[in-house]
Amino acid sequence: MPASSRSSLSEIFRTFLGLGLTSFGGPAAHLGYFRSAFVERRGWLSERAYADLVVLCQFLPGPASSQVGLAIGLIRGGLPGALAAWLAFTLPSALLLIAFALGASALEGPLGQALMQGLKLVAVVIVAHAVQGMARTLCPDRRRAAIAVGAIALVATLEGVGGQVATILAGALAGAVLCRNAAACDSASRADSLRSSASRTLSGLFLTLFVAGLVGLPLLRQLDAGLWLAVIDAFYRAGALVFGGGHVVLPLLQAEVVAPGWVSEDAFLSGYGAAQAVPGPLFTLAAYLGMVAGEGNVLIALLALVAIFLPGALLVIGLLPMWDRLRQRAGLTAMMAGANAAVVGLLAAALFDPIWLSTVASLGDFTLVVAGFVALTRWGWSPLAVVLACLGVSLARHWLGGGL
Repeated sequence: MPASSRSSLSEIFRTFLGLGLTSFGGPAAHLGYFRSAFVERRGWLSERAYADLVVLCQFLPGPASSQVGLAIGLIRGGLPGALAAWLAFTLPSALLLIAFALGASALEGPLGQALMQGLKLVAVVIVAHAVQGMARTLCPDRRRAAIAVGAIALVATLEGVGGQVATILAGALAGAVLCRNAAACDSASRADSLRSSASRTLSGLFLTLFVAGLVGLPLLRQLDAGLWLAVIDAFYRAGALVFGGGHVVLPLLQAEVVAPGWVSEDAFLSGYGAAQAVPGPLFTLAAYLGMVAGEGNVLIALLALVAIFLPGALLVIGLLPMWDRLRQRAGLTAMMAGANAAVVGLLAAALFDPIWLSTVASLGDFTLVVAGFVALTRWGWSPLAVVLACLGVSLARHWLGGGL
């Protein structure tokens, strides 16, 4: 951890805005970008503290990568820092999707597809780099490396979000048995590294608000048939009940907005396609759906956006202080060591499927991924430089007729 455990709001906002403008590739890639920014370059968190945050957010409903970002903002700047982190990371993609809903479909066509392929290849590079770095720190011995390999095998057998949660639990149980010696040295690195400014009273208030929203909004909706309240209820429920984030939320969103006729099936699929083409969290699809449901009403779009992220934010702010205390108990450090090793396995599995399988389709793609990985790990390039280079090469391939 750095000498100072606090950052200015402007620094938090600028850092997350840069990530919000460049973090393509979905939740696994976002976690890779976050690790590069906050563990490697700025030292805001240790490797183990970062992995502990990932473990917590994997267990909570909502968008896991956004929750990790919000938690980092909370640790570095309190509640204002959490808000600054969320706004900066979320607004770029939300505004792009609002513009898309208004007809700015600039990402369609061959040129847009070439740009998207370049950005997807960057995601492969970033996740591969994250797997390498986290494996070096979190799997430094044979036992934890074995847990990571076992996690890959288990998540391949138990598909879906339930499989991911089961894999982390299995890793924690394996760690309790295999990692007792590692726990002694790991516990020192955990001390005070996830402190936030939220008191127990404030944490309890946020958890109460989470439950109140889940129970109270449907009741209020019965009293007021207005679209704005129906939108808040629908999107809050989607954010509160979906584990795993990302693409997992799509079926519930489809049921909430297509079934009542707010959004047509074609419009829903178009918005989903556009959400793949912008940086930042997939949950910002809510802004597009709110725009369509509200027939161009920006207020409805913003209500939908806030509502879908709010439950996950309430849970993170409410549970982070408790999580920090629990993770420092001697009896749990071995379990955390195993859980962190399992997270490495989960990220490695995500690197293969869906990131690699859906992206690397030719020798040219493979060459660009290898070159980007070498540039990031051996030549000292920044992630932004790798993004720009991959985009440039992808455009050149497009203009040259799709060769290498």
